[in-house]
Amino acid sequence: MNLTDSIFVAGHRGMVGSAIVRLLRSRGFTNLLLRTRAELDLCDPHAVRAFYEKHRPTYVIVAAAKVGGIWANKTQPVQFLSDNLQIELNLINGAYAVEVKKLLFLGSSCIYPKFAPQPMTEEALLTGSLEPTNEAYALAKICGIKLCQAYALQYGANFISGQPTNLYGPEDNFDLETSHVLPAMMHKFHLAKEKQQKSMTLWGTGKVYREFLHVDDLAEACVFMMENYNSPELVNIGCGQDITIHDVALLMREIVGFPGEIEWDSSKPDGTPRKLLDVSKLSKLGWTAKIPLKDGIRSTYAWWLANGCK
Repeated sequence: MNLTDSIFVAGHRGMVGSAIVRLLRSRGFTNLLLRTRAELDLCDPHAVRAFYEKHRPTYVIVAAAKVGGIWANKTQPVQFLSDNLQIELNLINGAYAVEVKKLLFLGSSCIYPKFAPQPMTEEALLTGSLEPTNEAYALAKICGIKLCQAYALQYGANFISGQPTNLYGPEDNFDLETSHVLPAMMHKFHLAKEKQQKSMTLWGTGKVYREFLHVDDLAEACVFMMENYNSPELVNIGCGQDITIHDVALLMREIVGFPGEIEWDSSKPDGTPRKLLDVSKLSKLGWTAKIPLKDGIRSTYAWWLANGCK
């Protein structure tokens, strides 16, 4: 990509999109196409098509999606499936219609079967049943991947896809009802500290394993793929290491500074038992994650405190 190329970052105000924009700007890219939801409704096919026709970007990075934690996914399957399908159809179909040079679609590690062999390789896709609590979101992401591959197969489009593991970092959603595990945990520990509680309760058993990648590392991987990868075959994006939720909680308690006890509500769902990505494909291409989990959580907590703990 040249520094003056027109790059449309869809979802630029979200955690992932904002990290990609920060990185592109830091590297000197000057022609970024950015639209808020109020300016461009990505669920509106006519609005998206008109945007594409007017601006005709050279490159597109699809970081836009309706996202949420276990509870949000479990209770709003219609919205997670229909909204994400519509966004993907509009952005991918529209990109081909105006002859976008290259498109990167970001999927999710939840596309893989609930009991896929660990670590999960790209070949595990569609080899088993999905985790029920986020099935709707996963199905939508799989459709986005397959649509990109279909355009590559049928028309030769350079549409690629990357599958990030669990993400965290600046601009994350810290809402207790709709956020993912790490920001929700950070919020809960912070509240418990502020209220001087003797103990606090977390969902599940704490025994499941998760892999966490700082969003700035993801942004680096995305730009790396835009510049170095041109195959429709999907690529996992992660750090290649996982940790139990129990140990994450201990780490979070230390960083936030909560002195009390941790209790676990095993009546609440754990989700997938383990979700570690095999990142050997991306490593062989020449990219690896750099931000250690402890450093990443510490900097994320500092960012959240500096931005009003919203």
